[in-house]
Amino acid sequence: MPFAPLGPVDLYYEEHGSGGVPLVLVPGGHLTIDLSFSSVLAPLASRRRVVALEQQGHGRTADVDRDPTIDALAGDLLGLLDHLGLEQVDLCGFSLGALSALELAIRHPARVRRLVFASGFVRAGGYHPDITDPDRWATSTRMPTEADFAAMRREHERLAPDGAADLDDVMAKLGPVVMGSAGWSDDELRQVTARVLVLIGDHDFVTVEHAELTRDLLPDATLAVVPNATHNALMHRADIVLPLIEDHLAG
Repeated sequence: MPFAPLGPVDLYYEEHGSGGVPLVLVPGGHLTIDLSFSSVLAPLASRRRVVALEQQGHGRTADVDRDPTIDALAGDLLGLLDHLGLEQVDLCGFSLGALSALELAIRHPARVRRLVFASGFVRAGGYHPDITDPDRWATSTRMPTEADFAAMRREHERLAPDGAADLDDVMAKLGPVVMGSAGWSDDELRQVTARVLVLIGDHDFVTVEHAELTRDLLPDATLAVVPNATHNALMHRADIVLPLIEDHLAG
């Protein structure tokens, strides 16, 4: 299995397909490559080179003694591009992966040609109240289902390196990073030169109003709201999201 030795972390990645501008897939929090992208990876790789990775503490990438900040995770993305000799890529980041992908596009705009920003936020307050209030999680229909959580635990137990922390510990470490993020300033968002597809589900964590704000703050962005899609289901609505992504990457 390929790992990129990046100093603090050995980042697991895999490659599929060939040709065109490489597309890098960045999964969401507590998710693996398959849990995030199994419905779209093979069709995307039939047309281009696809690189998929698992971030710190996810899947086959071990957790390390480092806070998994958005800045640190974006640094890992940059390290992977350098490791593979990729000067410019397209990025598709989902949820936590969207945040680290956007950070990379802000810090190193020349490295990112197109960005799919799926289920991400750019300001604190972008989530619905039932996502930010733990007392409402049990009754929220936006939260991952019991089956979703069971799949996360199963994949963590199956793929995590020997001696890895259990999923609850990873969640406890990652939660404050996401919920405590203030997002980016207007000036920072203006640094993005990539054309951006802002993508959310109509029953997502992110509000439609915040997705509209994200589209308006980025210099070159469009917005798509996928019907009948929760947060965890969004990237598995392949019948809708795959044509949107293909069209965006093709320009």
